[in-house]
This record gives sequence, C-alpha cells and structure tokens, in this order.
Amino acid sequence: MKICILSDSHDNRELLAEAVEDALAAGAEAVLHCGDLVAPNMLKMFRKLEMPIHLIHGNNTGDLYTLSRMAHEPGSHIHFHGQDAGIELGGLRVFMVHYPHYARAMACTGEWDMVCCGHDHKVNVERIPNIKGGTTWLVNPGTVGGVAAPSTYILADLNEMTFEIRELAKSVQAKR
Repeated sequence: MKICILSDSHDNRELLAEAVEDALAAGAEAVLHCGDLVAPNMLKMFRKLEMPIHLIHGNNTGDLYTLSRMAHEPGSHIHFHGQDAGIELGGLRVFMVHYPHYARAMACTGEWDMVCCGHDHKVNVERIPNIKGGTTWLVNPGTVGGVAAPSTYILADLNEMTFEIRELAKSVQAKR
C-alpha cells in the first residue's frame, strides 16, 4: 500500500493539491496530513478523493470547530483526529502527531510501526531503536506548503517500507 505523508501546508492550496495529485499518480491509496492544514476550506480538495484522508491539527489550528464539522459530514472519508491519532494502515500501526519531540518519544515505545510528524519543516526519515528491542520508523515529510524550506512530501510504500522524499516543482513554489 502506498500512502502520501505530508504536513504543514499552511493554507497553500496549490502546493497541497500538487502533492496529492502527484502521490495519486504514483499509486497512493491514502493521505496522512500531520498538522498545520489551518483553514477548513483546505478540506474541499480532499472531498473529491475516494480514499481515506487522516489529519490532525498542529500549532496553527485555524477554525477547529468548522474543520471538525466538515470532516464529520455524512459519507465523508476525511478523518479529523484532533491532536494526535493512532490508526492502522496496510496492516501497520501508525501514530500521527505534529511535534517531532512527541513523535520521537512515541517511536521509542515500540507500540507503533511508524510514527509521522511535522512542525519543524525539516524532512527526515529514520529508524529509531525502541524499548521492545526493535525499531520504529520516524517520518517527517517537511513542509508541503514550502514555508521557509523546500516544498516536500513523502510517498511511502508500506509493503516495502520505503520512503521517497518528493520535492515539488520550483515553478509552483514561485507562485506563493
């Protein structure tokens, strides 16, 4: 199962749409957004997708009431989890949280196969030793919104446990 992991879109609809469209073209079957989506109207682009969308809020929350209401409309495939989320995807236990320090701590527990975060706009993929004697993937896709860093997201293949860092076209970033 391939998934699109992104974070920190900060209301940049164009870059968010480019990332999701690119991931779909590469075979993504779900989207994880690790916080700082910000405005509820950003959800409109997700409505047309026929796949699970999992998102959490970050420190730039926008209107949480409307965001939650829109995500919970009847028939919606958008799952707004709040501050953090523990989900299952492709047979793996996945934890999502906005803050890297919290994500690192959760990875160390060994309760999760993969922990995804955002916030610092620094793309990073690493295996963290956990207290159960194994390792947990810690994945930070950077900022899809291109805020003070290149616009990036991660295309993950959960069957192969591979993570491809994808940088969006410079021409789209220039539109900001």
